Amino acid sequence: MKKLILGCLGVTLLLSSCVSQKKYADLEAKQKETQDLLNSATVKLNDCLEEKATAASRLQTLEDQNAFLKSNNQELINNMGNLTTLTTKGAENLEKSLESLQEKDLTIRKLNDAITRRDSVNLSLVQSLKGVLGNLDDEDIEISVEKGVVFVSISDKLLFSSGSYNVTSRAKEVLGKVAKVVNNKPDFEFMVEGHTDDVPYRKNGVLLDNWDLSVKRATAVVRILQNDFNVDPKRMTAAGRAEFVPVSTTEKSKNRRTRIVVLPKIDQFYSMIEEGMKDPAIGGK
Repeated sequence: MKKLILGCLGVTLLLSSCVSQKKYADLEAKQKETQDLLNSATVKLNDCLEEKATAASRLQTLEDQNAFLKSNNQELINNMGNLTTLTTKGAENLEKSLESLQEKDLTIRKLNDAITRRDSVNLSLVQSLKGVLGNLDDEDIEISVEKGVVFVSISDKLLFSSGSYNVTSRAKEVLGKVAKVVNNKPDFEFMVEGHTDDVPYRKNGVLLDNWDLSVKRATAVVRILQNDFNVDPKRMTAAGRAEFVPVSTTEKSKNRRTRIVVLPKIDQFYSMIEEGMKDPAIGGK
């Protein structure tokens, strides 16, 4: 009986020992699972903390940017106001500049129109002169236009004898033809210029030098035009240039010449401008 009791106790203890080891194993497994969960939660917590720090940094950056943008926005608003003022002034200045340019353009067109009219008159004069003098040798007489002025250059051999200021009979024929043209152009004034070569003039009782000779030749021509062909003396000027305006450095004979310089009266040219200003074709009223 005693042995039976001891055997039962042994079986009971054995069974009790087996149950405790199984629970321990379960608890140990649960502990490991819990530790794993804790480790995983710790990793996630650290990730969240890092994300929070990053988000906080980005938030601060965005707040700084927002403050900067607000400041710039206000500055832009201020600049827009200034720009509007500048634009208004710029528009006013531009409008004034355009008006000024239009006025200048109109003035230029009017001047060009007046110059065109003057050139047309000069062309008519040249054609008339060539019409009456066209049968003469080009070496004796030359007609040209320079800078709006008509020049009639007559050689010395055609007008005067060597060293003389007495007009030849052949010269009177030429001067008569010139007088016919200028008498038909009463709105023109002209100057008769005497020119010599650079050979010194031998003094005599009347003339001292080439200045005297050139002036005397000019006045001789003016007197012929006035006395023989009725050219109004108020339209003429006599001038001597001596040897100081040569046309050739190699042929002295070309420098011995009398030049008639024909040009419109200054007040006539101004009248052309005034007429142009009244012309509706160029904006006049």
